[in-house]
Amino acid sequence: MGFAELSNVLWRERELLEILLFKLEEEQLVLATGRNRWLAHATREVEFVLEQIRDAELLRGVELQHVNALLGTSGDLPLSTLAELAPPPWNDLFRTHRQAFLTLTNEITTLADANRDLLTAGVRSVAEALVDVGGSAGTYNSSGRAPTVGQAGGRLLDLAF
Repeated sequence: MGFAELSNVLWRERELLEILLFKLEEEQLVLATGRNRWLAHATREVEFVLEQIRDAELLRGVELQHVNALLGTSGDLPLSTLAELAPPPWNDLFRTHRQAFLTLTNEITTLADANRDLLTAGVRSVAEALVDVGGSAGTYNSSGRAPTVGQAGGRLLDLAF
């Protein structure tokens, strides 16, 4: 237990982040093409990878405790600090892992934001289409039914005023 095991966990996390990026791109393709039939499957796959990432993060925490013992440190060291404290060749490898995490995280954030925008635009289009057809894009009332034409819909109140 030590630097090699921690590095292996970091490699696994990088692999999972790349898979997440791929799954987000798949989701974006489904959204962009309007093939909403597959949206639930694509979203479920993203959620599955996110669960695996959470599991890998727990394993990283365990391995980091072993590395802390070797370095005489404690706590959840950031990779930048770990790279400063680790002996060669681990210091360079941890710097490489850190840079890869920064790059992947940036790409994932950008893609997730784009997917969120596509979803929001899709919901807006559906609501506008419902209004055009004469339906209501309002909220449900207290009885669990959609309001009929002419009825007031749901209201949000900001009590902070």
